[in-house]
Amino acid sequence: MAIVGAGPAGLMAAQVLSQHSSVEVHLFDHKPSVARKFLIAGRGGLNLTHSEDIAHFTRKYAENSTRFSEYLNRFSPDDMIRWASTLGIETFKGSSGRIFPTGLKATPLLRAWLALLDEQNVQLHLKHSWIETRENRTLIFRTAVGKTVEFDADAVLYAMGGGSYGHLGSDGAWIEAMHNLGVEVASLKPSNCGFNVDWSDFLLSKFEGAPLKNIRLSYQGRSVPGDLVITRTGLEGSAIYALSRPLRDALETTSTVTLDLDIKPSLAEEEVTRQLSAPRGKMSLSNFLRKKLRLSPLQTALLHEVMPKPDLNDPGKLSKGIKALPVTLVGMQGIARAISSAGGVTFGSLTDKLMIKGMRGQFVAGEMLDWEAPTGGYLLQGCFATGAVAADGIAEYLEIP
Repeated sequence: MAIVGAGPAGLMAAQVLSQHSSVEVHLFDHKPSVARKFLIAGRGGLNLTHSEDIAHFTRKYAENSTRFSEYLNRFSPDDMIRWASTLGIETFKGSSGRIFPTGLKATPLLRAWLALLDEQNVQLHLKHSWIETRENRTLIFRTAVGKTVEFDADAVLYAMGGGSYGHLGSDGAWIEAMHNLGVEVASLKPSNCGFNVDWSDFLLSKFEGAPLKNIRLSYQGRSVPGDLVITRTGLEGSAIYALSRPLRDALETTSTVTLDLDIKPSLAEEEVTRQLSAPRGKMSLSNFLRKKLRLSPLQTALLHEVMPKPDLNDPGKLSKGIKALPVTLVGMQGIARAISSAGGVTFGSLTDKLMIKGMRGQFVAGEMLDWEAPTGGYLLQGCFATGAVAADGIAEYLEIP
């Protein structure tokens, strides 16, 4: 059988299927090495999954929560931890509940994983770009030297990723070929991405690249804690990534969107007002805010950036600004710079085992599917789980005992 795409979903499916001695697994990828996006994800600390209870975990998949509840029943966060352990990689729980390998890096884990797949006789075919699939599951590939090769498969799993970080492999080049096969594909859109803000030259000259820690963002009744980074184009970071879907949807119908930034979420507004009502004397505003509220220079600069100057001297208005600073977004980063993408092969065109309806023996998994989730371990967990589910579907289709 053939797996097209050597990212987390494809590698997990290869591991599951190659455990059966009767199955010959061929894994194709158009890059010269496997799991490139997986490796990039591990540069800042590989977040494998999350420790929260499964009910809260599955809600992160929004309208697909019921479906992913079933997928995570097949390959759960606990299964992820056990899987890493079998590869000799122990894990730990961070302060936010996220699960990481003890070394924080992806490379040792991937190296051990590939060694296991080699032991299980998975055959790698790199620099093979999928062009199309003809009748009877004949796959057509183009090699690095421009040669066209064919591969006849008993079953096929497509796991070529979404549309983010295209230079690493998941470039969405498969969409046209899937359309030609009659498969329904929802348009790819950026998810977990940065948003644009028209910062002043002064703010950027002082604080471009600076982190904004322990803040809270609110939009349309949803409030998200986390961190942000001031970028030349706007904002990035976990807090705004978690709101990327509603912000993206809003920006599709309007030119600007305003969200509220709480730069001091540990204090209630009443307490902020009480602190700011103390006599300031001859202290500058920045020193006053630093002594009373421990605001950083960046936090104070943001107040100056957004609020009218007279309001900065009014304790009531200033406290409202500290607790709900209105930040206007004027756009969003494109899919090429997004951490993940929404859209893909629709679930309506697939069976419960992720086989394409009307195309027996052909399955889809990973970010090629039409789903999205926030960062925090939910993306990788979803890819691993759908890879395992598709592998079970293939085993059932091939009638493997």
